[in-house]
Order: sequence, then C-alpha cells, then structure tokens
Amino acid sequence: MDEFNLHLTGDIHAITAANNLLDSAIDTRIFHESIQSDKALLNRLCPPNKEGKRCFGDVMFRRLKKLGISKTRPEDLTPQEVKKFARLDIDPDSITWRRVMDVNDQFLRKITIGQGPEEKGMVRETGFDISVASEIMAVLALTTSLADMRERLGKMLIGNSKAGDPITADDLGVGGALTVLMKDAINPTLMQTLEGTPVLVHAGPFANIAHGNSSIVADKIALKLVGPGGFVVTEAGFGADIGTEKFMNIKCRYSGLTPQCAIIVATIRALKMHCGCVNLARHILYTKAYSVNVVVVVNKFSTDTEAELNAVRNAALAAGAYDAVICTHHAHGGKGAVDLGISVQRACENVTQPLRFLYPLDIGIKEKIEAIAKSYGASGVEYSEQAEKQIEMYSRQGFSGLPICMAETQYSFSHNASEKGAPSGFILPIRDVRASTGAGFIYPLVETMSTMPGLPKRPCFYDIDLDTATGKVIGLS
Repeated sequence: MDEFNLHLTGDIHAITAANNLLDSAIDTRIFHESIQSDKALLNRLCPPNKEGKRCFGDVMFRRLKKLGISKTRPEDLTPQEVKKFARLDIDPDSITWRRVMDVNDQFLRKITIGQGPEEKGMVRETGFDISVASEIMAVLALTTSLADMRERLGKMLIGNSKAGDPITADDLGVGGALTVLMKDAINPTLMQTLEGTPVLVHAGPFANIAHGNSSIVADKIALKLVGPGGFVVTEAGFGADIGTEKFMNIKCRYSGLTPQCAIIVATIRALKMHCGCVNLARHILYTKAYSVNVVVVVNKFSTDTEAELNAVRNAALAAGAYDAVICTHHAHGGKGAVDLGISVQRACENVTQPLRFLYPLDIGIKEKIEAIAKSYGASGVEYSEQAEKQIEMYSRQGFSGLPICMAETQYSFSHNASEKGAPSGFILPIRDVRASTGAGFIYPLVETMSTMPGLPKRPCFYDIDLDTATGKVIGLS
C-alpha cells in the first residue's frame, strides 16, 4: 500500500515538478518584464548562437502564429511586433495558476510570495493546491497520445494580460519542457490483483475538483488487450453526481468511448448514514439518464442482516436498476462476485439506446452549470460577483464551448455536506469559476470547496512506522 500510494508510478512527482516549473516561469517572466525594455527582452529571449545570429526557439513560433506574425527572424520584427511578442504583460491579479504539493497542508491555502530583497518588491498573494488537483493531472488523464498531451500542456491558461488576453504555457515558452517532465508519466503501470487479474494504474485527478476518472490511455490499452469479446472495468471517483457525470460528459466526449453498463456500489452502512435508500435511488435515476444500464452492487458486511440486504436489493430494482447483486468478494475474492460478473455481462449485451449527454456543448457556461445543478436536485444557481466576472471573461475569450467540471462536495447531492439522502429545492452557490483549457473544461467552485485539503484531528501518520529490522512499513492496511 505504501508503494502503491506514494511512489510506485512516479506520476504525482512528475506532475508536481511540471506544475511548479510553470509557476516559476510565470513569476520570473513578470519580474524580468518589469526591469527590461522591449528590445532587451527580445535579445534575451533570442540570444545569438555561435555564428552570432539570433533565432526563435521552436516553441516561440507558437506564440508568433497566435499573434499573426509570420516572420521567422527576430531582427525582422517591427518595434510594435517586438512589444507584442516579447512582453506578455501578465496581470498578477488574473493569475489562476497555483503551486502544488502532495501533502494535505491547509496553512498553504493562501501565501504571499516575492518578499525577498532580490525580488525588488514583486510581491503577490497566491497559494498551494494538492498535487492531484493540478490541471496537469487532469491533462494526463484526458490525453490520448504524447502529441495530444504536448498540445494540451501548451494550451493551459495561467491568467490574462492587462489588456484581457489569455496567457498560456506556450506563451511563456514552457510547454515543451512540461512535456519532457511528463513523457514517462503518460505510460500506465501494469499491476495485478491478488488473483492475477491485470490492472492498469494511471492518473488520479481529484474527483471533487477535476473529473475523477482513470486515464483514457489506460482504457484504450486495456480495450486493445482484452479484444472485442473482453470486458474492461474503469473507475469513476465518488458517486453518480460527481464521477459518473464527469465520466459521461467530459471523458466520453474526449475519448470517443461509451460505456455499456454502469456499476453503483452500495453498502448498508453508507445507506444508513444517508437516511436510507432514497439516496441510492437518486444515484440510479441520475445514471440511467445517460441511457446506460445500471447494476447495483451491495457489498455485504458481517453486520448486515438478510432483511437489510434484501430491502436494498428490492429498492434498487424498484428505482430502475437493471439488476442488484449482493457480493462478498472482499471476504471470498473472485468467487464472491461471480453473480455480479454474470449480471454485468447481461447488462452489457442488452444496451438498447446510444449514450445521451446531460447537455450540448454549444450552450452557454451558465446553461451548462444550471443543467448539472438541476440534476443534483437544485431549483436554481446563485453566482458570486467573482463567478459572474469569470464567466463573462471566459465566454468573451472563446472558452464557452468547453464542458463543465463541477468542484463540489462528495458527501451530498447539495453543496451542504450535512444534507444527507436526496435533498432538493436548494440554491447551488457558485463561488468562483476557473478554466482548465489544456485539460479541456471549465470548473466552477461550489461554495467553500477547497483545492487544498487539511489534515484531520488524528491523522493516520500516528499509526505509520517502519520496522527497521525488516524494512517493512507497518500501520497501513
């Protein structure tokens, strides 16, 4: 477990390094632009080679093309073109890109940088997110190839110029370097279950903030390996309102793949916490809206009674599930899930309708947000002044055609984590709206949703230690 969660694939380390390289590039560029003339900036961006000639780096031609400049030699630029090319003129207040680290440290949610004397007063307020909330993690999970990943990384939006123009990683010239840092992370890791079933482990986008699904690359490799008659099970994090919604409306759109069946996992304990089967029924209804068959898995615990298990099964079938199966695979391994496998196979063979998305892409950002909110059970949406400002700006910049990735609590269909069951009639508050243009979605932040979790009162590190005699980690299960 320690290897699997911490260092096994190395993906999170690569993402952290790439993300923070981009941060460094942003602040360094602002600093140098503040102390250099346009001509001096150009000369430093395009230093002379061994023959004394200045030339553009390959990545710079991306910015030149964006600016509509077709010239290929720095010395041919007019003073106006030099200014357009060399001076990004980043508005510090518009920067949405934040540093990341793979530790829950709530005290880094808001920090001030640039306080050293060498930074000459270039102070600004920013903060840290958890590494898995980085857009680069979402890019890794949604990319389809190395070339596609290069384009997505280059298109990532970091903020705007003071004139309101979007600034990307490629404008900063760092898209290629980010790809180099991520070139090995694009490869999934092949593992196996205790019974020898192959498993591809790849990517971990924060399900609250990003789309919370395993990678498209891993899915496509798995489908190729199992062949036309095989089955691939891929995970969508959290419930139907988060993982399923983002799987269908974001991942399926970019992958071109469609599921034949959706499996909803339930336990008696969780349903008791959520005030009964009304919560499960909402998840079933929500998932069936995409025109896929739903099989409910009831994971059996030793404390569950037969009456409780049968009640949940009957409630699932009454809510429209294709089937509901009681499973004991945690205790008995694969033989405890044979009935589930048979049921899933039947569900996949009895698909009668094509996949139906929740919303079309050609409607406005607000219309998409409201479609998702109403599917939660909300009667409406309330936008903060900041959210209104961001929606207007992203629409003006041409990003309104992107799908929506809601950042909201996983504990409730509403924005209030304490609202259990299937709440309805509430107003969903949108605090802020940000754009992950490389990953390919707009993500609204619902109320107090944080992108940097904090530690609980008793973190699990109290139980973790190393047996120095054997070198084995203890305290993990």
